[in-house]
Amino acid sequence: MNVSKDIKPGEVLLELEEIQMFFGKVCALNGVSTKIKKGEIHSVIGPNGAGKTVMMNCISGLYHPQKGNIYYKGEKINGLKPHNRAKLGIARTFQKVEVFGGMTVLDNIRLGRHIHYNSGIISGSLYMGKTGKEEIEHRKFIEEEIIDLLEIEHIRHKPVGMLPYGLQKRVELGRAIALEPELLLLDEPLAGLNLEEVEDMARFILDVNQEERWKVTCILVEHDMGVVMDLSDNVFVLNFGNMIVDGTPEEVQGNPEVVRAYLGEEDLYATRR
Repeated sequence: MNVSKDIKPGEVLLELEEIQMFFGKVCALNGVSTKIKKGEIHSVIGPNGAGKTVMMNCISGLYHPQKGNIYYKGEKINGLKPHNRAKLGIARTFQKVEVFGGMTVLDNIRLGRHIHYNSGIISGSLYMGKTGKEEIEHRKFIEEEIIDLLEIEHIRHKPVGMLPYGLQKRVELGRAIALEPELLLLDEPLAGLNLEEVEDMARFILDVNQEERWKVTCILVEHDMGVVMDLSDNVFVLNFGNMIVDGTPEEVQGNPEVVRAYLGEEDLYATRR
């Protein structure tokens, strides 16, 4: 499938329509529907086990829902495998860091450029002609754009497995944006980070979303309510696979169902760092 339709800012980029996902008799997503507009940061929140990561896995193609439809730029992508969705411009990070520890920072990020290589098998195996030129161009892009953006110049030749967890998170983000996606799925990118690292990561996400060079639409799964309320254009709330509300941060903050299901009787901002 080749989805080349040009979606303008404010138009619907991704739509979930009555998604149902079962694991045996357990309903992980129950008729979930939402629309993600191009250019926004749309956060997904809810208690542990609410179905947030399941929702992300359905969008990225790791899971295929038993019922409902997923539309990207108006085209149904239900049956597409993850690598085909990546070719359409959908990238992601994971709840638990998924990096190649024995490879360098630069090589990990280079993996995200795979869909942009056009050289053939012979040229690639011999590393000659078009392949060599492409490699130079992609490496230049990574070093001048991504490594500079994420402020990891000083560690670019270090094995990722030797880095602190916070820097590994940056590398995984770098690999995702190396794909130059239109839609970026961020599954708890702040989990396990200290306050300074949280502030840095939040800044990087804003840069990727707002800077003219990138302008990437983001779906953010996150537990840090302070960051969610500060960054998000819209917030989608799940509870045991059911949608509670899908609205602006202000609407979510004032919704009594959200307070009861997600925060008990506490005020939403009580969880801010």
